[in-house]
Amino acid sequence: MKESVHVWFLDVVHEALWNALDAAGMKCHDGTGVSREALVAGDIGPVHGLVLRSRIRLDAEVLHAIPDLQWIARSGSGLENIDLATTAKLGIAVHSSPEGNRDAVGEHCVGMLLSTLHKLTSADASIRQHQWLREAHRGRELKFMTVGIVGYGHMGSAFAERLSGFGCRVLAYDKYKDGWGETPSIPRPMKHVQPVGWSAFCRDVDVVSLHLPLTEETKKMVGADWLGQFDHPILLMNTSRGSILHTSALLSALDQGQVTEACLDVLEFEGHSLEDLEELEDEFLRTTLERLLAHPRVLLSPHVAGWTVESYQKLSTVLADKILAHSSSVP
Repeated sequence: MKESVHVWFLDVVHEALWNALDAAGMKCHDGTGVSREALVAGDIGPVHGLVLRSRIRLDAEVLHAIPDLQWIARSGSGLENIDLATTAKLGIAVHSSPEGNRDAVGEHCVGMLLSTLHKLTSADASIRQHQWLREAHRGRELKFMTVGIVGYGHMGSAFAERLSGFGCRVLAYDKYKDGWGETPSIPRPMKHVQPVGWSAFCRDVDVVSLHLPLTEETKKMVGADWLGQFDHPILLMNTSRGSILHTSALLSALDQGQVTEACLDVLEFEGHSLEDLEELEDEFLRTTLERLLAHPRVLLSPHVAGWTVESYQKLSTVLADKILAHSSSVP
């Protein structure tokens, strides 16, 4: 008789995943109260699969302490809280579900961009103060802009797809896609987007949207030097990870006119679980955060670009399909 597969859910995800794994004969356990220390000590019994978002970092110490672990399922797209070098060494499969919330992210990006271009937040606030400031809220049309996407994976491509109906030019730069480097070998626009080299990207774009994973390479990548490479002022968007962007550099660029507006769904100051803001002890960081929160040309949302009613379920159904396909392929 085949041994039962024990799966521990370290974070709350949509019940569709639990139900699918349970129906497949796996033993599902609520591990939302399980600590990192309990995992390292082996206090929770057999563990063959782990489901998580970002509450616990699965580093080498944790992974080596779970000898029977077969797979990890990350609800969402980012894998920065999983030591991928160690999982590869130990033969642990890692599943994520960017397909589940790519549509939500694409729509959220469009919403933030249109709200900023048409000054909807300040227009609403001014009317509530009994002001009728039409000229002050004259907007700009997306059709006449060039939107640049940095990183053309699930999220970047979803944004490009949704931009296609607006008639704007869409450029993309992704150094890790074959033929997309500094001088792309693709001779004409693909569907929804034109791949370009970095120099052409910096020369032409009006809007820059970041769709990058958080890695050692991308952490704090967007700083003063990076922002200074563009030929004219840009509107900057970040719905990927807050730590990619150096906030103080963004504020300086806003003050200097290098950046006209910013749309941020993620902040440098989020806690490791991505569920709230950190308690900042450093005075400079506290001041930087307060300056950001008070800035009139910054639109903020609380890391919810991919967090819709529909995506919540899709994240789980995508993971269920991947886990069951993997399990069926393992003897």
